[in-house]
Amino acid sequence: MKTTLFAVFSLLLGAFQPLSSTLTRSFDEEKTSTETTRISVVPKAAPRIAIAGLGIESSTFSPALTTEEAFHARYGDQVFAAYPFMSPDSGIRPKATWLPALVGKSLPGGAVTREAYESLVKQTLELLKKNAPYDGLFFDIHGAMSVVGLDDPEGDFIVRIREVVGTKTLISTSMDLHGNVSWRLAQNTDLITCYRMAPHEDAMQTKKRAVVNLLDRLESGKGKPAYKAWIPIPVLLPGEKTSTRIEPGKRIYAAVTPASMQKGIIDAAMWVGYAWADEPRNHAVVMVTGDDKKAVTSTAEKLAKSFWDVRKEFAFVAPTGTLKEALDKAVNSDKTPYFISDSGDNPTAGGAGDVTWTITEILKRPEFQKENGKTLIYASIPGPELVAKAVEVGVGGQIDALAGAKVDSRFAPPVRLKGTVTAIEHGDRNAETEVVVKVGSVSVIVTKKRKPYHKEADFTRLGLNPRKADVVVVKIGYLEPELYNMRADWTLSLTPGGVDQNLEGLEYKRVKRPIFPLDKDMKEPDLKARLVPSSDSK
Repeated sequence: MKTTLFAVFSLLLGAFQPLSSTLTRSFDEEKTSTETTRISVVPKAAPRIAIAGLGIESSTFSPALTTEEAFHARYGDQVFAAYPFMSPDSGIRPKATWLPALVGKSLPGGAVTREAYESLVKQTLELLKKNAPYDGLFFDIHGAMSVVGLDDPEGDFIVRIREVVGTKTLISTSMDLHGNVSWRLAQNTDLITCYRMAPHEDAMQTKKRAVVNLLDRLESGKGKPAYKAWIPIPVLLPGEKTSTRIEPGKRIYAAVTPASMQKGIIDAAMWVGYAWADEPRNHAVVMVTGDDKKAVTSTAEKLAKSFWDVRKEFAFVAPTGTLKEALDKAVNSDKTPYFISDSGDNPTAGGAGDVTWTITEILKRPEFQKENGKTLIYASIPGPELVAKAVEVGVGGQIDALAGAKVDSRFAPPVRLKGTVTAIEHGDRNAETEVVVKVGSVSVIVTKKRKPYHKEADFTRLGLNPRKADVVVVKIGYLEPELYNMRADWTLSLTPGGVDQNLEGLEYKRVKRPIFPLDKDMKEPDLKARLVPSSDSK
């Protein structure tokens, strides 16, 4: 009886199997169809992608040193906040399983201490080990980091990353156009791109492009590019002479985007390089990546030649002069606000930010010694002791204290500021605490820690109105967009400091020679494309 019932049950089950299979298949098809409609958002097999990077410009001509806390390191999910295009509702975030390790960004400054570098790299590598393996890695760097006792830190960093993630992981690197691309960095990355604007209004667009290029190569299954062309260009110029706002930078950089959109090319990039570090890797570079050998090499050679051919045409982005010449023009001008760049101590190029030479000279001028004199805003000078005293006496209180020249006293000693405290603000990410001291008709911004002043809000939050000032002096080179648009007139003052614009007056000992403009009559260089081995080649 049991046998008979079992036989009947088996027959019935067999009869229903086609229907069962059909129903299962129908459900799977419906599920697949649903997933297909979402495939652009949630791929069925999302790649595992890590994020890591350290960014800083480091002047080896500045006595300043950069320590670990300056990088304001972000860990894990904190990293996403650094990239607006990685918001949860973006079209990019759901395309992969993102595994951020560590991303640190510092204001430009002096060389990074070896201890700080090793600590940050070690933390990065340990975090990468925890979540390995990876299909891809977004490597977000600046490219001009100098480390005490170590050449080519970014090249060293990526090699050590490769030791953790292996050679199969696809690495896409995003850089500042003032970074340096060594052969070692070029070999160990797979995809690479850099900014195409100076000032860097396309910074986030560039980082996004690096991520999109990475996703495209993973999703398509194309993986590593077949070819990477690298061309070193023996030119070393400051950013203030290579701005894309003016010719010839405007023209040669305008060609980069169309070049990158050619068939067979993934990306094209052109680096000016970083002028204030004395290392062999510091010079201009062109790199093109793609799958068509002829397109990749010929495009790289055209871009490199275009840069070399105009080397003698590069000029300062603004009229230049000594500080005296700049101040003379400013006080006699009917155009306000008149901006003056204190370029030699620009903290966003690697200057110590505490050179007092310029503010000392300003305070000597009779035009600014009376309270009703020409109004001038000076931004800024670090002075933690003065800041502490200002906080103690409060807004409206009188102060007599020293500021600046703690790090770089080569050109002038600490400056004495005797005046009235007109503002105190706490909580700035870089400065921590800011105060304004009114000395005669000069409003001097003094900070606990150095800070660049690039935006109008940097001033207005301190009760200062730069639009109504006669003169605004900023520790900067070329003016950032908001200040540039605000200026009525402008002089880029050639002042002393760790990022002195007079490159020929600096004592370079290790850059690769010959190089323009240090060797003005050098022979024509070899600008043939050099094909870089793949990152997984031995």
